[in-house]
Amino acid sequence: MRKTATKQSGKIPAQPGPREVASVKPGVPTDAESVIPGAGPSTHPGERPTVRLRDAGPDDAPRYAPEWLELREGPDAAARAGDLIDPLRIRLANLPGKAGLVIHDLGCGTGSMGRWLAPRLDGPQHWILHDRDPYLLHFAAVASPRSAADGSRVTVETRRGDVGLLTPDALAGASLVTASALLDVLTREEIETLATACTGAGCPALLTLSVAGRVELTPSDPLDDEIADAFNAHQRRGGLLGPDAVTAACEAFSERGATVRLHPSAWRLGPAESALTAQWLRGWVGAAVEERPELKVPAERYLRDRLEACRAGELKVVVHHSDLLALSRPTGGAS
Repeated sequence: MRKTATKQSGKIPAQPGPREVASVKPGVPTDAESVIPGAGPSTHPGERPTVRLRDAGPDDAPRYAPEWLELREGPDAAARAGDLIDPLRIRLANLPGKAGLVIHDLGCGTGSMGRWLAPRLDGPQHWILHDRDPYLLHFAAVASPRSAADGSRVTVETRRGDVGLLTPDALAGASLVTASALLDVLTREEIETLATACTGAGCPALLTLSVAGRVELTPSDPLDDEIADAFNAHQRRGGLLGPDAVTAACEAFSERGATVRLHPSAWRLGPAESALTAQWLRGWVGAAVEERPELKVPAERYLRDRLEACRAGELKVVVHHSDLLALSRPTGGAS
């Protein structure tokens, strides 16, 4: 439905997180077999947790738990590419007929993108938060930012929808489309649909924290590469693009006339992020074993050793991601 200090200058007002505004009491499982929903493979065989904005039935379990999203919010915010903010600001300042920004956040989860980005942009903002899970949409709404960088008002509304049905008409009047940790859980067709909708509406897109398929662990272990390869194969199940998503998105937006900029946005996890690292490890290894069951026995030893090193503060992990800014040609329909 997924870190280091941002390079963006200036003091950013603190915004409330889900724990501060709602009665959620996140906890990290201590059992090595426990994985917070969203951190690892789905309980349904062959299905990977996603935020693909599909219509869900009453018995459809949430793909992402607020606990997982809260664990990763700080590292996500630190990893996002601040270098893409200035070119985005320039484009937004030059949009025709601008009387305030209308920003669509796809797969918003608990709203972490808005809490990160809204205080970095000037002027009144209205955020339209999209997610398949009404529970997460509730947290996104109550924990939304209240003011922009210059003190202007920020308002929000929530919607449920399907990214596969997104159209330029649905984005009419949009100033910007954002998403975080979304591209890699889309198919090529869905990425092309997203690019068509954004370029058709003439609005830029800031798409952050897409997995790049590269992980560095210190100290190293002989099984690192094999686990990583199996995990990447798992990411590509069912036609999802996984680590190929950023390349596909660059091609899709470029073919439709947008100017595309990429910037690395790696998680850099050390002792201070041990709770997130432990959950990420369980999910990472679990997905690898689900993809290649023959890894089960060596992976059990591997995970045990890695978790022990994590608890001892001896493990450092770099999980590589990419941020993409696509600047579409403005149209008469842009706000």
